[in-house]
Amino acid sequence: MLKRVLIANRGEIALRILRACRELGIETVAVYSEADAQALHVQFADQAVCIGPARAADSYLSQNALITVALATGCDAIHPGYGFLSENAEFADACKENGLIFIGPSGDTIRMAGDKSSARDCMRAAGVPVTPGSDGALSSVEYALAVAEEVGYPVLLKASAGGGGRGIRRCITPQELPAAYEAARAEAQACFGKNELYLEKLILRPRHIEFQIAADRFHNVIHLGDRDCSVQRRNQKLIEEAPAMCLTPELRKKMGLAAVQAAKAVQYENVGTVEFLLDPDGEHFYFMEINTRIQVEHGITEMISGVDLVRQQLRIASGLPLDLEQKDVVLKGHAIECRINAEDPGKDFQPCPGKVEFVHFPGGPGVRVDSCLYNGYTLPPYYDSLAAKLMVHAPTRLDAIRKLRRCLEEFVLDGIPTNTELAHEILYHPTFVRGSCTTAFLDETLPQLLEFDRQLREGELSHE
Repeated sequence: MLKRVLIANRGEIALRILRACRELGIETVAVYSEADAQALHVQFADQAVCIGPARAADSYLSQNALITVALATGCDAIHPGYGFLSENAEFADACKENGLIFIGPSGDTIRMAGDKSSARDCMRAAGVPVTPGSDGALSSVEYALAVAEEVGYPVLLKASAGGGGRGIRRCITPQELPAAYEAARAEAQACFGKNELYLEKLILRPRHIEFQIAADRFHNVIHLGDRDCSVQRRNQKLIEEAPAMCLTPELRKKMGLAAVQAAKAVQYENVGTVEFLLDPDGEHFYFMEINTRIQVEHGITEMISGVDLVRQQLRIASGLPLDLEQKDVVLKGHAIECRINAEDPGKDFQPCPGKVEFVHFPGGPGVRVDSCLYNGYTLPPYYDSLAAKLMVHAPTRLDAIRKLRRCLEEFVLDGIPTNTELAHEILYHPTFVRGSCTTAFLDETLPQLLEFDRQLREGELSHE
């Protein structure tokens, strides 16, 4: 087993990794920026080292600083968490070159899976369904127009090295495509350092379904069930649930096999996620991407499977085989996660960092809160707005919805605006209760939800 791990991240995921390490008897080294000097992961780690100013580029994204600290503190591995350098192939390579274990797949696998255009080609060869689109990267706007004409509008232009909803443009007509092409290229260059794009048919109102995978160096690959992440705003997830109630047993089996095939095609090792789009007909699905890291929403899979995914990451990175086979994976009940973000939905989701005057988390059986908040903590403005992940588990989906409603009512965060009320309204929306949300749901219903919330706050309506 690993002896000492450097956690190359911050916030709730740094705490999640730290706790898993402690339970396995692994020492931890936390890194932090000057803005995070009072963060919980800094206080709880066995050792903590400041690696630079607040700006992520000068601290959490500084590969040299991270590797230098890891070597100086005697670490044998680095866990990147999610975001930052978690899907950076060069960082994975640099860890290996310096005798450090990167807790994730190899640099080659990250490159293969991370370049969305190459990954599509790889999936085609492996027999995994992909949406119709370009073969490889687009060489020019003229080629993009030709492919779009062939597959039919609407289409999506997407950054080959993209992620997090960046470098994506929707085109409904040929007239929109040239300007969208240039805009997507510019955003891709600014965000990822590469301006390559590919094009694919836009599936209108799909479901966003993903499968959790785990693979060891002995070529054992399994999946641990599915999640429905369709409730999202501008490609950013807000509510996730597991399992996806829209899947029949036959389709779930078929998609699970495709997820395992996808992992094998890129020689995957460690824990990751294969994401699919499910057509509105509920029968046809298409590969979207492989996330080569732990996911924000991994906790709901842990709740229905009973498998500690971060523990599995640490075991696999230690060279141990998976301690379960596909037949051992038994999913029980239903779990839902709500992301609590420090933002103002009424002001176009403007981030709202600031001081936490008072925070109270809900509790009870089947309730889990992953957060870095505490009373008096100042949420810095330099990073993402995620403040807490509220997760519940219950025997049925309706029980889970009711439990999550109750938990959102108990959740208190004074001093910072959040999306808590919006999430609460979503849980009462008939479309969500029926389980028929698509990726278009939140964008289409947001004005209605915000107005409903206003009327509730002003006493004009009640949930009764």
